[in-house]
Amino acid sequence: MIYLLLADGFEEIEALCPVDMLRRAGHAVKTVGVTGKTVTGAHGISVVADITPEEMDEPLEMLILPGGMPGTKHLDEWSGMDALLARAEREGSRIAAICAAPMILGRRGYLRGRYAVCFPGFEKYLDGAKKTEGRVITDGAYTTAVGMGAAQEFGAELVSCLDGIDAAAELYTNILGK
Repeated sequence: MIYLLLADGFEEIEALCPVDMLRRAGHAVKTVGVTGKTVTGAHGISVVADITPEEMDEPLEMLILPGGMPGTKHLDEWSGMDALLARAEREGSRIAAICAAPMILGRRGYLRGRYAVCFPGFEKYLDGAKKTEGRVITDGAYTTAVGMGAAQEFGAELVSCLDGIDAAAELYTNILGK
């Protein structure tokens, strides 16, 4: 199962765009409300999460962390974050974070020695990461992206990681109506 975490103050486009793209590509994705079943984004858009953390009972194929403020701060402070990241590592899951959310991984050492990007100004939290140019970067099982303006590219990269570049290209063609 692909799980995308939602905390109050999340960036709406960074969460919903990859969910939409992954579901269009045929993947099962569940949104997880870590601050409650109804979660309000940074711009006042409320979303009803599919499940709560206690209901995350399926094998973890991918974990996605959207950014936004104060959503990233709430995810970072969520009491279940360390255990969930350890579970993802143990299960060999892909882990993706966009905007400010790569700081959650960086502060915990998950990006050490890996190429990574984040929203400008959050680089200081990418402890030991190889900070690089680009909008979306995948290094091993980790994908990071710079922010809301790259949400569609982020979603396509996640599809590419799971299904290959041809599947991502076909998805792009379909959503662009070409």
